Amino acid sequence: MKKKAIIANWKLNSNIKSISHFFTNFKLNAPVNLNKNIIVIIPPAVYLERVYKYIHDKNIFLGAQNMDLNVEGSFTGDISVAMLKNVGVKYVILGHSERRLLHNENDLVISKKICLAKKFNLIPIICIGENKEEKARNKTQEIIIKQLSYIFEYLGKKVFRNTIIAYEPIWAIGTGMSADPNYVQLIHEFIKNYIQKYDSLASHTLMVQYGGSVNALNAKSFLNKPDIDGLLIGNASLDVKEFLKIINMCNTK
Repeated sequence: MKKKAIIANWKLNSNIKSISHFFTNFKLNAPVNLNKNIIVIIPPAVYLERVYKYIHDKNIFLGAQNMDLNVEGSFTGDISVAMLKNVGVKYVILGHSERRLLHNENDLVISKKICLAKKFNLIPIICIGENKEEKARNKTQEIIIKQLSYIFEYLGKKVFRNTIIAYEPIWAIGTGMSADPNYVQLIHEFIKNYIQKYDSLASHTLMVQYGGSVNALNAKSFLNKPDIDGLLIGNASLDVKEFLKIINMCNTK
């Protein structure tokens, strides 16, 4: 059976004390079969190396929330893919709606970052999704095609092999209002079918996960759907008890 990916995106949260508390409790209560699925922790960049020390021998992977377009040079404040690789990062979020909106990252910038991540053998978690207005106008599939087709055109038909796509409807992120699981299932099926038209082999390694106000109360309803290959979890992943509940739900499937 194909593994699912449970990914914790801590965003601009946590500190040294809370990270220590998180992993102390995680160690005491974690299931023995963590490797049954793919577990990824994505802390703020300044805590990457600290988190790696907690997880590197526990079948948990390290992820980064972003990376720069440049590998090195005079780019004050930025973090390169080589630096991420150097501290043990395996996954990197690219194209998150917060980066698109707050940092003006467009499809070209995102495509360039995907290319660079793959060159350094990092697995990109590519975020796509529609906003509230686009959903109201029934433009969801059109928006998804636009986002995916640009990546195809820039990087070629094999780009989505060994890749995670995170469908994150913008109107659901951080609002406490998650999308309906049946609706998400239909969108995930659409995404997979669209990609398979270009590359039939992508389905063997491509994962499409859902993100948007996921918590321990609604996680199971998403994990039960055949085309939802995991969850990208925001605020709920900061609570170690809630995060472990979601992992256990996934492991018992």
